[in-house]
Amino acid sequence: MRYTFTALLLAGALAISGAAFAQTTAKPASSSSKASKASTPATHSVQGVVKSIDASTLVITKSGKKGGDMTFKLDSTTQRDGSIASGSTVSIRYHMDGSSMMATAVNAEAPKPAKTAKK
Repeated sequence: MRYTFTALLLAGALAISGAAFAQTTAKPASSSSKASKASTPATHSVQGVVKSIDASTLVITKSGKKGGDMTFKLDSTTQRDGSIASGSTVSIRYHMDGSSMMATAVNAEAPKPAKTAKK
């Protein structure tokens, strides 16, 4: 009888502590995944020709079937590489900021060398 009582007491203590451990480890995992989703918006990329640019806005024209103009917001955190001017070809990484597109990086592509005539 004494051994049965001790075994039941030990089994109950293990069951309670196991359930408590499962609850404490499950809560931080779910809250941290929500925080990481909120802090890292999805990024996209696009290429096009610069139509206009100023301190806070960049407008490009995309070619192809889904062509047209796209307008991006620029700020002090936007990385800018190369000579970005009207008529230059650029690659843009951006994310959605509400209903507008916020550029995170703008890279001007080097102009393609002119083709030489065959001799």
